[in-house]
Amino acid sequence: MPDRGGGPTGPRIRVGRPSRRVRTLLMTLGVLAVLGMAFTMFAGFWTDWLWYRSVNYSSVFTTTLWTKIGLFFVFGLLMALAVGFNIWLAHRLRPPLSAMSMEQQNLDRYRMGIAPYKKWLLFAITSLVGLIAGASASGQWRTWLMWVNGVSFGQKDPQFNLDVSFYAFDLPWYRFLLGFGFAAAILSVIAAALTHYLYGGLRITSPGARATAAATGHLSVLIGIFVALKAVAYWLDRYGLAVKSSDFKATDNWTGLRYVDANAYLPAKTILFCIAVICALLFFATLWRRTWQLPVIGFGLMVLSAILIGGLYPAIVQKFQVQPNEQAKEAPYVEKNLAATRQAYGIDGTKVSDYAGKTNTEDLTQLRDDVDAAASIRIMDPNIVSPTFQQLQQIRNYYAFPTNLDVDRYSKDGKDQDTVIGLREINLSGIPKNNWINDHFRYTHGYGVVAAEGTTADSEGRPEFTESDLPSKGELGKYEQRIYYGEKTSMYSIVGGPQKEIDYSDDSGEKTYSYQGDSGVNLSNPVNRAAYAVAFSEPQILYSGAIGEGSRILYNRTPKDRVEAVAPWLTIDGDAYPAVVDGRIQWIVDAYTTTNGYPYSSRTTLGDTTADSLTATNNQRAVVAQQNQVNYIRNSVKATVDAYTGEVKLYEWDTQDPVLKTWRKAFPGTVEPKSEISDALMAHLRYPQDLFKVQRELLTRYHVKDAETFLSGSEVWQVPDDPTNKASESVPPYYLSMKMPDQKTQAFSLTTTFTPNGRDNLSAFMAVDAEAGTKGYGQIRILKLPTSTTVSGPKQIQSQFNSEQDIAETIRLLRGGDSEVEYGNLLAVPLDGGLLYVEPVYVRGGGLKYPLLRKVLVTYGGATAFEDTLEEALNKVFGADGATEQPPPDEGEGTGEDEGGETTPPPTAEDPTVQEALNDAQKAFEAGQEALKKGDWEAYGRAQEDLQDALRRAEDAQAQPDNTGGGGAEGGAGN
Repeated sequence: MPDRGGGPTGPRIRVGRPSRRVRTLLMTLGVLAVLGMAFTMFAGFWTDWLWYRSVNYSSVFTTTLWTKIGLFFVFGLLMALAVGFNIWLAHRLRPPLSAMSMEQQNLDRYRMGIAPYKKWLLFAITSLVGLIAGASASGQWRTWLMWVNGVSFGQKDPQFNLDVSFYAFDLPWYRFLLGFGFAAAILSVIAAALTHYLYGGLRITSPGARATAAATGHLSVLIGIFVALKAVAYWLDRYGLAVKSSDFKATDNWTGLRYVDANAYLPAKTILFCIAVICALLFFATLWRRTWQLPVIGFGLMVLSAILIGGLYPAIVQKFQVQPNEQAKEAPYVEKNLAATRQAYGIDGTKVSDYAGKTNTEDLTQLRDDVDAAASIRIMDPNIVSPTFQQLQQIRNYYAFPTNLDVDRYSKDGKDQDTVIGLREINLSGIPKNNWINDHFRYTHGYGVVAAEGTTADSEGRPEFTESDLPSKGELGKYEQRIYYGEKTSMYSIVGGPQKEIDYSDDSGEKTYSYQGDSGVNLSNPVNRAAYAVAFSEPQILYSGAIGEGSRILYNRTPKDRVEAVAPWLTIDGDAYPAVVDGRIQWIVDAYTTTNGYPYSSRTTLGDTTADSLTATNNQRAVVAQQNQVNYIRNSVKATVDAYTGEVKLYEWDTQDPVLKTWRKAFPGTVEPKSEISDALMAHLRYPQDLFKVQRELLTRYHVKDAETFLSGSEVWQVPDDPTNKASESVPPYYLSMKMPDQKTQAFSLTTTFTPNGRDNLSAFMAVDAEAGTKGYGQIRILKLPTSTTVSGPKQIQSQFNSEQDIAETIRLLRGGDSEVEYGNLLAVPLDGGLLYVEPVYVRGGGLKYPLLRKVLVTYGGATAFEDTLEEALNKVFGADGATEQPPPDEGEGTGEDEGGETTPPPTAEDPTVQEALNDAQKAFEAGQEALKKGDWEAYGRAQEDLQDALRRAEDAQAQPDNTGGGGAEGGAGN
């Protein structure tokens, strides 16, 4: 072409459709992307189904899935129909546009723009609101199942005389339906109004009427439906007062009606209900009157009434009727709250008895023999000695113990004894080399139980192991020792295929093993392998040669995760504990049924009430349901998880719990009856700590039964902070075999202490019989100390220990060099009207990075001892075997007096025998100090024994008659 003068010419760029090859490539990529997204969604669904089927709880998966699907489609379709119908109706009722105003001329562009796509636009809008509504409704599957399967509580609320099940199961569902109705009405009003405006049914700037008669009638009916729903809301609010939370000076999270609720809010809600019904009828009447004048006036009056009757009037009643005489006005409602709260938390049977807090026995030596009968005092603190277990029984770096060990009971010589127990679980951070094969194929399981007596230690302060070594052997007999499921086992493993696992190592080398159980999901199927490769984002699962015939993938391996998955309607205790039962290691998990709808019962936040000094310093010891607020709780299920097969079993525990009965109807066959619990398993079940912590928190206020005392707040207690832990958190409860004053024999118990609100002295001691299968199981006892006398609490006892000059000096010496002193559990034991406190003291230092029991602190009746062993400390406190310090001599005492009346002075340190013994004591002390500096604990132990021997010889020498005297003198020298 000739040059037209438009500048330099060049190659011409042709803009047009992409080539067929490019189109084909783009189409292929699009199809692959869609297929990839679809398979990703399928992989999540399929792997979940396979897992539930592998644990034989597929019914939980299907019931939950179909419930969610049903709710999604039903409520999604209802919302789509409601909005779509009103859009269609508004379009159908559009007026003819003959004389168009400027406003309508501007809107005509939009009408013309959407005209070709009206059906598609209607479909898109209704689909969007339907999807959102359906997704919201599917999240209410628990509410639906509880409503449709709810059973009666057999108890009625004191205000409306309705069964508690109405509030726990029915009212939440009615509120959901009401909320859905409000959403549908509001969206319908908005959609209809926009459609009427777009097609001229509503006008803003056009002359003449602002709305056509058809638009007026349509929108009036929709608003009338909204107001009618508001009337229903007012009526339900009447019943909601019984489960309404409010601040009350006597307690936080008060639930139930108070005086102002019963005498102001309740009649106000009834009046507002009537007004709303009348107002709704006025809106419906516009179908005939074609005017909004009366409905708008009625709606305004309803709003004004809501402000005056529902807000101002109750405030006036509170100000002028309640506050001047609050105690008398609120007392009847407080009594209802007291009764309901105690019932809902299972503390209504608590036995509260007065306790002196000090002994009446003047000669403490008479009580020494009573100590052993009062309690089997545990000096092995499971929260301290885990590093000791780790150091002495880890054997291989790829094993580990939990940070907090557990306390259980095992029989020895026909007698149950408290035992500290832990499992040697797999620890992937300790394997020689981390790679995909090692992490998931070779190092797959832990091995063996390690257990030690809770009440004794050896001469070096180490635990007295009753089950130890690798493979473990001891008093537990033969059992399957491999641990494929545990608290620290969070990584998936692939077992049973061509790749052998490392079983354990001994002097002859590594032993290999191949998993023989049927747990997990079979990976022989290529579809399964592909699904797990996608689900776990690990493509090697798809093509690895280490996976073959018989390979199975194990995941969801912690006991808590497995129980939560098979029973999503349960709240799980924060601490699962192991037990050897019938030749197998079983994890025992306590599970709770809860509700937030028990009328008049005060609410509590589980995450707050189950927190203590252990949860604050240990991530593994979890709290229960961090933000879950409840006002009813039962330990209704005991669950077990087999450490080898991962088999989960749920056992009914509380046979009277209506919440559990409801869930058993919803998920039939998932919970086995209580009669299926074997005797061997029953021997290891115990009262759960988290339930106990919830109950003790409630009992700080609800131990009183009369409204007057409750309102005065004079009897409010608090759970003291742990004096042995730097974290300013509550002291944890302790398991201990002990005897309360009204018991004839020891019982495995869970104990705690209370102090007055804002003070450190002791106000009460609480214990619950924790031994399952016994008649007294679950009985809570509180020993209430007199308010007129001061009895030292845990913090004061700890301060007393630290302020004793001799004890402080010894602790300073123990801290010499690189050593650290760690205080164990401060145990309290009721004894003859007083309280015996015992605290083990551990030393960690030098070349040893694990704590050893070095001293035991004991105090009772003002006497304190700090000795190497519990026996020695008790003997000193109770004056047994001459171990206690003698009182200072009165006038005329301290000298030997012969028959002639002449006195002989007691032997002094100048006595050669005494002097020799004191010299030996000095040498032993210096040797001990030298050993401390070097971190040689064995030498330190020998030096301590030599020191005790030398001091004993010196004491014995001083107790002998003087070589020059003729009378028998009693020395006044003590330890």
